[in-house]
Amino acid sequence: MILGPIKLIALLAGASDRVSEKACPETLPVGGQAVIEGVIMKGPSHWGMAVRQPDGDIWRDRWPCAGWDKRGIWKKPVFRGMATMAEMLREGFRALSRSAQIALGEEEELTSFDIAMSVLVAVVAVVGLFVALPLWIGDLFGGWFGLGHLGKNVVEGVARGLVFVSYVGCIGLWKDIREVLMYHGAEHKTINAFEAGSPMTVKRIGRYSRIHPRCGTSFLLVVVVMSIIVFSLVGGGGILWRVGSRVVLLPLVIGLSYEIIRSSAKWGSLGKSIMAPALSLQYLTTRIPTSRQLEVALSALESALDVSFLPDRPGRDLYREIRR
Repeated sequence: MILGPIKLIALLAGASDRVSEKACPETLPVGGQAVIEGVIMKGPSHWGMAVRQPDGDIWRDRWPCAGWDKRGIWKKPVFRGMATMAEMLREGFRALSRSAQIALGEEEELTSFDIAMSVLVAVVAVVGLFVALPLWIGDLFGGWFGLGHLGKNVVEGVARGLVFVSYVGCIGLWKDIREVLMYHGAEHKTINAFEAGSPMTVKRIGRYSRIHPRCGTSFLLVVVVMSIIVFSLVGGGGILWRVGSRVVLLPLVIGLSYEIIRSSAKWGSLGKSIMAPALSLQYLTTRIPTSRQLEVALSALESALDVSFLPDRPGRDLYREIRR
């Protein structure tokens, strides 16, 4: 069995918030992403996953983080962004497949071939939609208006951004994807409440914003802007050269974008102003969640932080329990 379109789209729609870490004294660095009928969260040492089952119960699991992305060259600037994105995609695909089996009742186990084919389909779709199509549009407008190399790259970058926004807006009209976006909102609210030190109850979590500064959606918009700069330095050439160079340089663009997101938090009001357009895009990639979805997101966070099996306590003040 090959992953269906809903799973591929959901992986892109439920973008990760583990783009950068907020390792301040008040809290622990956490992040996550939405999956089908659930959420995965990443804590300092473990991933946690929670999925709403057809019978209404919440299925939970946790597993250790790989750790390779914190060693050697992968700790260095730019490279750490590449490692973070690679881990997000790998764990996201695994969690998405597992959530589909639990939430949708798909009993068939995925083989390595199935996963490889699914990744191949996703890569071809992304290259076609977000690399080849904007490149063609840039050439088309460049020919019409007699634009130079830089002008074509600017048009290409703008086209890439518009394609991305249109894509996100269109898939948000699909009922199944709206559910994923609601879980994305639940994940954001839960992380915002946790980082604010709030008592971790569903009612209190629901008061927090569904917008989060480290969202992968914001990261992707920064990638679009950074691609204009990096790809402009490559120079011209044939279509195969330009498509190939963009694919090869994409990890560099991702690494540089990661550093911008990471640094913007230190720039105060200037950083907030720069990130405002990217943050506004989250109104497309998140929806206001239900209390049942918030409960699932909280369960995923508890699993990631190894408190999921503690006895229930009044208010379930997760934050104080971790700080103790």
